[in-house]
Amino acid sequence: MQKPENPINESERLAGLRQLEILDTEPEERFDRVTKLARSVFNVPIALVSLVDKDRQWFKSSCGLDASETPRDISFCGHAILGKGIFLIPNALEDSRFKDNPLVTGKPFLRFYAGIPLHLPGGLAVGTLCIIDIEPRNFSEKELDHLRDLALVVEQELQAHFGS
Repeated sequence: MQKPENPINESERLAGLRQLEILDTEPEERFDRVTKLARSVFNVPIALVSLVDKDRQWFKSSCGLDASETPRDISFCGHAILGKGIFLIPNALEDSRFKDNPLVTGKPFLRFYAGIPLHLPGGLAVGTLCIIDIEPRNFSEKELDHLRDLALVVEQELQAHFGS
């Protein structure tokens, strides 16, 4: 299993995340609406708004997963925030970075992952909108565009909350 690296701007990123004052807060309809829609549109069992903290990924919205957080060192979202675009894993069992990850070998038996980084003003990636399936799958460009659009909705909500 490959643990996610810390971004070069990790201390600045964590400061921005703290400034959001959203970690460990109650669920909010504005985020839950998006994860419910993502789960339905993409026909996946799990959709999350995940915020990547120092040692954990915490779920601001979780549709289809009972956990409220998982360790960052096993998170797919920790990898996703390192890139600019969609982080796509069609089959985690065939990916050397994840095939022995406890989220793959045990519950929720993750196979497919697609996550899009969520940014604060200034470009700091603080989390993802992600969808997860227990079956391997591929996405069309149209489906990826729809996921990007939903991620922009979440990102706009986070940015509106930033500094308020």
